[in-house]
Amino acid sequence: MLSSLFDRFIDASPTTVMARAVLERMLPAERLDAWFDQAAAEQYTRDLLFSSVFGLMSEVVCGVRSSVSSAYQAAHPTLPVSIQSVYNKLNGLETPIAAGVVRFSGQEAAELIEEVGGGRAPLLPGYVVKMLDGNCIEASEHRIKALRTLASGALPGKSLVVYDPRLDVAVEVFPCEDGHAQERALLSEVLPSVKAGEVWVADRNFCVRSFLLGIRQRDGFFVIREHQKLSWRALGPLQERGTSATGEVAEQRICIVDDNDQEVELRRIQVHLKTPTRDGDRVLYILTNLPVTVTALAVAELYRKRWTIETAFQALEKNFNSEINTLGYPRAALFGFCVALVAYNTLAVVQGALRAVHGTDTVDNEVSSYYLAEEMKAAYYGMMIAIPPSQWTVFSHCSSSQMGALLLEWAAHVRLAAFRKHRRGPKKPRVKPVYDAKRPHVSTAKLIAARCA
Repeated sequence: MLSSLFDRFIDASPTTVMARAVLERMLPAERLDAWFDQAAAEQYTRDLLFSSVFGLMSEVVCGVRSSVSSAYQAAHPTLPVSIQSVYNKLNGLETPIAAGVVRFSGQEAAELIEEVGGGRAPLLPGYVVKMLDGNCIEASEHRIKALRTLASGALPGKSLVVYDPRLDVAVEVFPCEDGHAQERALLSEVLPSVKAGEVWVADRNFCVRSFLLGIRQRDGFFVIREHQKLSWRALGPLQERGTSATGEVAEQRICIVDDNDQEVELRRIQVHLKTPTRDGDRVLYILTNLPVTVTALAVAELYRKRWTIETAFQALEKNFNSEINTLGYPRAALFGFCVALVAYNTLAVVQGALRAVHGTDTVDNEVSSYYLAEEMKAAYYGMMIAIPPSQWTVFSHCSSSQMGALLLEWAAHVRLAAFRKHRRGPKKPRVKPVYDAKRPHVSTAKLIAARCA
């Protein structure tokens, strides 16, 4: 099935081969271009294919190239357009196109992880858990004309991301070009994606009456921290439910009023924290419509796992160039962020195959996603020279079972010790340095010698 060119790379850097094959399986050029033709309302294809733009941005996001310009220069012989045409394309890409690419990748990644048996144990048995959180892209450089006379930080956009913690996959993204927009203003776009039986976990920014009722109307469930501005009425007193990993737990019945002035009963979980939050809160309240068969302690524990999506955002920022601050136009910046989510999903499939072969605890506790990403950056360029793009199209026609079998075979070649985590000890308090204007410079060698004397 595969050319002999693959053999050396499968032996030397199997994770890089896995990632490139998965990306080809999830989003081949034909699918990308077909999606663009279907979804684009303003742009059209003349000489520059959408798949070519995606390829350039992928190299920048994954750290293979330092900028869009350098990626363009490397690919220039194969691109029939100028660099300005590339930027024009990026700056005009509508956000539904970028969001659709993430959705495709999430569906394909989930299918492959299930195929290889690389999913984690469910956070709440019997339910599909989704995490929802917002991400604001950091301020961009002031390169475009609209920003050159301003000193303020320029925010090119924000997004709401839906994350599946069992599969470690970003399944949906809802981008917004207004960097100052409230996250809750995007919730009307999120609601149609809620499916019956799902449990949505989110912070208090998403504690909006219409959102809570909308999830309930779709036969879904929510575990969302209470916002102080939400109006409710108590139907009973707080009752002690025991002690969780984070503190003492109590519960009471409350109700909120829907648009028809009908009372909707909810459960309000109180957690007296052993350790205060970063904001100094010692007590937090969680609202849910889960049935009483799911105990208050289980609800409190599920909300505690909300940090998994924040960890995913940290990995996205650490492993990939997810916020390219040279891209000032909102659509270009948001497209870069969405391509980074695709890269994250690709890596999630690789890690899922590793979990299936080497064990979930081993991979989750001992394998660093940072070192996996670094390995791929180091080997990717040489691999793509040795194995031309035409050789990779074979994976776009693989069935899920064929692709899964290959991933498991390659995962067995991976030497996990090369990607071992190095956990640091507790931070020691640092003494604040004192600046001496009379000694603006010191000799490092003399200081070391004096310390060793």
